[in-house]
Amino acid sequence: MRSDQLRRNRSGRARPPRRRALPGAALGAAVAVAALTALVVARWGPLMSYDGRVARALHAHAVTHPGFTHVMRVLTDWFWDPWTMRALAAAACFWLWWRGERRCALRIALVTLGASALQQGLKALVGRDRPVWPDPIVSADYSAYPSGHALTATVVCGLLLWLVPRGAPRRFAWTAAALAALSVLGVGFTRIYLGVHWFSDVVAGWLLGGVLVALAVLTAPGGAGGAGGACSGRSPASPRADCPAR
Repeated sequence: MRSDQLRRNRSGRARPPRRRALPGAALGAAVAVAALTALVVARWGPLMSYDGRVARALHAHAVTHPGFTHVMRVLTDWFWDPWTMRALAAAACFWLWWRGERRCALRIALVTLGASALQQGLKALVGRDRPVWPDPIVSADYSAYPSGHALTATVVCGLLLWLVPRGAPRRFAWTAAALAALSVLGVGFTRIYLGVHWFSDVVAGWLLGGVLVALAVLTAPGGAGGAGGACSGRSPASPRADCPAR
């Protein structure tokens, strides 16, 4: 029975279980971020208290460990900065456009730009203050919720993982996934550690980014199955581009 399922998956006639779970995961993340936003707006006591405890503990460590704090600043300001992530997305768009996969390039560009617009709009609507310290390590402007760093990293890393060809070597795929996870989780940690975001800001950024990536995948030609989709990892000029994977 399992072999039949795998054959159906290879021919593009059925989606694997993980892909079938994507719509449900996207809906769950959307409900979670909506609930979290409502709690932040209402300033729900237990959430505010937890955010404060986490922020104070990490800030206390940051001010007494300047070496580690410097590393966190370099990572958040250069490697995981939103503009660095957008540059990676732009490079992927240029590459896809050059290969002739223009619908995919446009989709990635639109989702990346949409993520920026979404986080700016939510910041304006929620208007949450950032943490304030008597001995700040770094400063950041505008509202706190959600974290733009966390949201942008999640969107860009998720979309780049989507571009990994289905036939890529397992070691390459796992390495790409590990780097993406490190970037997404790491940038969230740096924002709290450096005292410019609350924990729930970062969680909201992760959830919103996941929803946007899921929507990009689900609405693409071929849907979550990816077979024959605009971002299938094969060039349309390839003689096997329209053939089932073997």
